[in-house]
Amino acid sequence: MLLTITYTRQPAADLGYLLHKNPSRPQTFDLSHGQAHIFYPEVTDERCTVVLLLDIDPLDLARGKRGSAAGGLFDYVNDRPYVASSFLSVAIAKVFGTAMTGRCKDRPELAAQALPFQAGIVMLPCRGQTAMIRRLFEPLGYTVGAEDYELDEQFPQWGKSRYFNVTLTAAVRLQDLLRHLYVLIPVLDSDKHYWIGEAEIDKLLRHGEGWLAGHPERELIIGRYLKRKRNLVDQALNRLLPDVSAAEEEAGQLPEEEAEDKRSLNEERLGTVVAALKSAQAKRVLDLGCGEGKLLALLLRDKSFEQLAGVDVSCSALERAKSRLKLERLSDLQRQRITLLQGSLTYRDQRFAGYDAATLVEVIEHLDPHRLAALEQVLFRFAKPHTVIVSTPNKEYNARYGLTASDMRHRDHRFEWTRGEFAAWATRVAECYGYSVRFMPVGAADPEVGSPTQMGVFTLWN
Repeated sequence: MLLTITYTRQPAADLGYLLHKNPSRPQTFDLSHGQAHIFYPEVTDERCTVVLLLDIDPLDLARGKRGSAAGGLFDYVNDRPYVASSFLSVAIAKVFGTAMTGRCKDRPELAAQALPFQAGIVMLPCRGQTAMIRRLFEPLGYTVGAEDYELDEQFPQWGKSRYFNVTLTAAVRLQDLLRHLYVLIPVLDSDKHYWIGEAEIDKLLRHGEGWLAGHPERELIIGRYLKRKRNLVDQALNRLLPDVSAAEEEAGQLPEEEAEDKRSLNEERLGTVVAALKSAQAKRVLDLGCGEGKLLALLLRDKSFEQLAGVDVSCSALERAKSRLKLERLSDLQRQRITLLQGSLTYRDQRFAGYDAATLVEVIEHLDPHRLAALEQVLFRFAKPHTVIVSTPNKEYNARYGLTASDMRHRDHRFEWTRGEFAAWATRVAECYGYSVRFMPVGAADPEVGSPTQMGVFTLWN
């Protein structure tokens, strides 16, 4: 059972300080069913890699610990000593516990920074195949690589195994990387070696602080982590989102009294998008990051839009869109007009091609800034619709909602732009990919800070 973490910013040996583990001294830690070994196979100024190796006693798992009256946890034939599982999460917490808190006495400034890391997980079980791995890690900003295996090379007809060697690459704080691994490895695996009780809710929420509430698959994560024990799942959701109703969730972090204004703004925003699409005479529209399908529902009512497609990385969001659109009740003719697709906006996808227009309504701010370049390539270079409509919050307007300069309107926003920053990005993208762009305010404009939403309409040069 192997976990590797590679750090590539010079001097890379600072990884030892961040993990509180000396690269020149291998260490061994006792676990309940074996041992964890820490060592560094490479330490240079350019690269430093640490390995967490678990040596699990298979006899303990099958027979029970020596001297204990308790029986074994698993059958004699099992994969537990060899795969990334809940044992690995427990080892991460024990061995890297201080790093998970974000404390670093010798390099405190590094512990607070997003740094270039690559984590490698050997033999990660996943019944949902690579799509499930991507659904969990990509919304957190990771580039995911996954190597699969045949069940038996001598019998290829048996198909693929459920085990993957996974690499995760991102610029992220080390404590966040460790917390993501701690939570999501047991989510991907189906067998826990410990009792799931209310104490696990505390662990989940502690290590999920700052990212779990805004994750598009939070219900899936909580359900799998708590082995779908309904009472525990409900408790976890209530504690994670104690005051969030459907209306408040749409209002993000705005004060409660602003929720109605926010809903009105959303209606105005969608209406402006529909008007811009009709002005562009778009017949085939691709809604990227469609969420629950609110824009698609408006477009479906207008027969001038002949073909519609909604794309989202979250399967649960697509299920809610399916319900909102009442796809199962539509006539065959209507049903042929609309398609829902699960996919990432930062990976080239042939399904995105052939549309007159594409929309990104309050989507880009949910991406990590370093992933915007990939989105630009996917949309403006490869899909290349004639019209692209992008809306995003105007950061300058946040003061009118009582937010401070460091606050964002929603807990899942990775950034928010001023009008100047949005204009600079949009102008650069337009010039780079052969588009012109015009800007439209959405919502009542304030003479000092502008409108609450800013929108850019890109048009491909003929």
